[in-house]
Amino acid sequence: MPATEKILVALSGGVDSSVAALLLKQQGHALVGAYMKNWINEDQIVGDCPWQRDIEDARRVAEQIGIEFRVVNLMQEYRERVVAYLLDGYARGLTPNPDIMCNREIKFGVFRAWAKEQGFAAVATGHYARRLATGATFDLLEGADKNKDQSYFLALLAQDQLRDARFPIGHLPKPELRRLARAAGLATADKKDSQGICFIGEVKMQDFLRAYVPDTPGPIIRASDDRELGTHRGLHFYTLGQRKGIGVPSNTDHEAYVVVGKRAADRALLVAFDHPAAPGLFQVEVRVHSLSWTNEPVTTPRPLEGRVRYRDPRVPLDFTPEDGRTARVTFRHPQRGLASGQILAFYDGERLLGGGVYA
Repeated sequence: MPATEKILVALSGGVDSSVAALLLKQQGHALVGAYMKNWINEDQIVGDCPWQRDIEDARRVAEQIGIEFRVVNLMQEYRERVVAYLLDGYARGLTPNPDIMCNREIKFGVFRAWAKEQGFAAVATGHYARRLATGATFDLLEGADKNKDQSYFLALLAQDQLRDARFPIGHLPKPELRRLARAAGLATADKKDSQGICFIGEVKMQDFLRAYVPDTPGPIIRASDDRELGTHRGLHFYTLGQRKGIGVPSNTDHEAYVVVGKRAADRALLVAFDHPAAPGLFQVEVRVHSLSWTNEPVTTPRPLEGRVRYRDPRVPLDFTPEDGRTARVTFRHPQRGLASGQILAFYDGERLLGGGVYA
């Protein structure tokens, strides 16, 4: 990484991006910090969106490090590219991933484009991931701290986005990152990690959906015998594999129900007892669409590994492309609760190859 690079670092108000900025400053880069103002919950409809505190925390860190600080307003783009995608997906019975879309469309999309217009060579974030030069191109590797690895959330990045991305903390374990933050006296050193939706704040997904997607009630149907067990408030509140919050009690043997499907024709939520024989709960073969590759595309059948959701381990699979944008995936072992609309990330060892969307 040339010492003369002019880098725009995304400061979220959290400790990870704070240390990312600290390290880049120590390496001698020409650095500016920026907070992406994507969502301020201006309607005050749901949840706690602590954007004002986050901006102030980000500003304090910039002052402590000694770099210029800016606020970049991307609220319109965020509504159009992330919130609309999220709400439309749930309304259609899918399970979208707003964090992955936020990275592709906002952080390394419009924010990156804005940075380039302002003369910056690259955008840096506090992701736990590593970027590796491979000749004229770049690979993306898992973060060194496997408990914090965030490569999954970058599965839909393209090579041009990766070329302009910097991940200064990808080599660090989280405890060491906290130690560096405390040693530097950063205001965010002991701030808790955010658990909310990307840049929306500490908001539960069900509360967010309740505020923006109308209820569409329907029957809860036991898949094994088509018996009606109750009524749900809307299919968008449920995802495949969900156990909690269904609203139907366990049986006398204390077996819990789990969501195994959705039937659009009569808005039925399909459930079964949670065990390996539950119909539709486990899958060996899936199709994925909207394939995206971080570097070289996989164009021939081959064995790969996949992460079926964030925090799940990589699992072996066989990848068979059908055309440039779709593929058939066969898992070596059945996988639980693969919901349409979610993302399957493809790996070759630690190297993230790309991702696709469950059909």
